[in-house]
Amino acid sequence: MASRKKTFNIILIILIAVFIIAQFFGPEENTYQQVPDTDIAKVENVPAEVMSILKTSCYDCHFNNTSYPWYDKITLVNYYLAEHVEDGKKHLNFSEWGKLSHQKKQHALKEILEEVEAKEMPLKSYLLLHQDANLSLAEVKTLKNWINKALEND
Repeated sequence: MASRKKTFNIILIILIAVFIIAQFFGPEENTYQQVPDTDIAKVENVPAEVMSILKTSCYDCHFNNTSYPWYDKITLVNYYLAEHVEDGKKHLNFSEWGKLSHQKKQHALKEILEEVEAKEMPLKSYLLLHQDANLSLAEVKTLKNWINKALEND
């Protein structure tokens, strides 16, 4: 019995040591200091109210400069967040908006509208810790009006 307890304690110590050492390693963060010339704010005439909504509810996952929470310093959590942000940017990256063709921009706007109206975006998992990103009905309407106007001006 004492041998089992000793083995368990050794395994536990090794796991704790590995966890502590892992804290010194992590994925590259999605940050930079300068907004690129391809950013949606620089290539489109986006109203301030819409930009505010995008920054609050979309930019952490769909922009090249994520604002990381305190818990991102925990290894495993930071890898999960890095993968999540990378996936979000793969689908839509507002920092690269100016590189999209006209057709892809139109498609992206339609997708944004569908996702927001269906309450698929922002993700529910994101909203658990970022309540300010939860879109109000008025914010959804603001986005919808902006997108519809942009699509009509085509």
